[in-house]
Amino acid sequence: MIALLGLVSGRVQGVWYRRHVQQACRALGLRGYAKNLPDGRVEVLLVGPAEAVEAGKAAVWRGSPRARVEAVEWRAVDPAPELSDFAVL
Repeated sequence: MIALLGLVSGRVQGVWYRRHVQQACRALGLRGYAKNLPDGRVEVLLVGPAEAVEAGKAAVWRGSPRARVEAVEWRAVDPAPELSDFAVL
């Protein structure tokens, strides 16, 4: 079980980006969240088996059809055991 926290830059707010990521991550069995940040970025937490997290990272880069992801900064974090699903915050 690993956890990665990503900061996603680009056109990612107001374009159904978080819901798209949520659907993809739930389909992969990942836990975590996607939430808007005041500076226009989206914070994404992916928690799960390494291979599922790698697939989740690809979904974060794809985003929704109207999104345009320009950069994602990833860092490893401790898995949050209290998370039981993938949420949009």
